[in-house]
Amino acid sequence: MMFLNYYFSAAQSAGEQRSVSFFSFSTRSFVFPAVVFFLLFILSGIYAFAQEPGGVRGKIRATNGNGIASVKVTVRQKGEDVKSATSDSDGRFILENLQPGIYNVVFTKSGFAASLLDNVEVEKRQIKDLGERLVLGVDQGTLVIIKGSVFDQNGHSVHGAKITIEKISGDGKTRKLGSGTTSQSGEFTFRQSEGAMKFRVTATAKGVSASKEIIVDNAAIYRLAITLNVKK
Repeated sequence: MMFLNYYFSAAQSAGEQRSVSFFSFSTRSFVFPAVVFFLLFILSGIYAFAQEPGGVRGKIRATNGNGIASVKVTVRQKGEDVKSATSDSDGRFILENLQPGIYNVVFTKSGFAASLLDNVEVEKRQIKDLGERLVLGVDQGTLVIIKGSVFDQNGHSVHGAKITIEKISGDGKTRKLGSGTTSQSGEFTFRQSEGAMKFRVTATAKGVSASKEIIVDNAAIYRLAITLNVKK
């Protein structure tokens, strides 16, 4: 009987030890993955916060102050295009979801000289406003440029003469494109987007007028001279 009691007590003690050991092992098996998951969650949150994107926005204008539509705006970093957008009808644009860093911003549109803003810093969670003073000049290589001079019958320059330029369509109809006056040296200049066209240029001074027609076929500089038989 004493032997049985001793055996039972020993077995009971061994069972308790096994239970304690099993509990301890189970707890460690649960706690370790939980700690790892928690740390990974915290680290990923810190990384995501550090990488929160920003952006840039602005308005593009022509030299006359009007907004320019359909300008391609491209942000570049380390020589690579990162993202592009197109300006709206008012010349406004916005580029979002850019990672914080330093970028170059390139503006391009046919008929206008390309422009570049370098070292534009994008900060996290902020849309950097580039303002409304982004101006694109006309690309002279895409224009028809008409340069002319007005002389009197004696070959002297006529300054202050009124100059009118009209476009002549295929059916002979005319449409006024612009007007101006000659400079002190009797010269004038008109600029028009490229394309095959026929123009009529009229000079008027002291009640006398004279015209010349000119045909253009591509972007280039075209020159003409008009003589007025003005009365002294």
